[in-house]
Amino acid sequence: MNSQSIIVPKISTLPVHEPRARAIVRWLVRKNIIKEELTTCGRTGNRMGYALADGARAVVLHPEALPFGEPINGLEIITKRCIYTPAKGFLEEAGCAECRKEVGEALFESLEEWMPGRTDNFTCPECGHEDDINGFLFLQECGFSNLGFIFNNWAEAGFKQSFIDEFADWLDQPVSWVKVEL
Repeated sequence: MNSQSIIVPKISTLPVHEPRARAIVRWLVRKNIIKEELTTCGRTGNRMGYALADGARAVVLHPEALPFGEPINGLEIITKRCIYTPAKGFLEEAGCAECRKEVGEALFESLEEWMPGRTDNFTCPECGHEDDINGFLFLQECGFSNLGFIFNNWAEAGFKQSFIDEFADWLDQPVSWVKVEL
């Protein structure tokens, strides 16, 4: 299993993102979706993450595909500005929500300004429409934010829409669900 299901708020700079991340962890622990203690069940950095718990079966479409018993099965939380895209087969195509023209090349080039936080916005080179980069249209789900929730090896299980909706309610923001095959 080499996949990630990533939930990302559709906003570049989510205010008070670290306290919101802690609130999400408490909610997921209460629902028994993840375990409360950090363990080495993650994939990146020091590999620390929140391990999969039995309640996760209730929030996915295919519970039999959850990575129980796998060494990498946990939730990792990223609290710095990051770009979340599918790793394999990402097309780098985007469109303007205003004029509907293809702006992918210019948008992805603008990430050099976005990544260090010089701007949250992108301006359409075709019509001048300016919005948070997440406000543009993407052919494949992706996200750009200072907060991301990476569920390692959960992609095959698939989240139920009700869980995605509840997650968005907790963040008080719409979210993207980025599916990554590594």
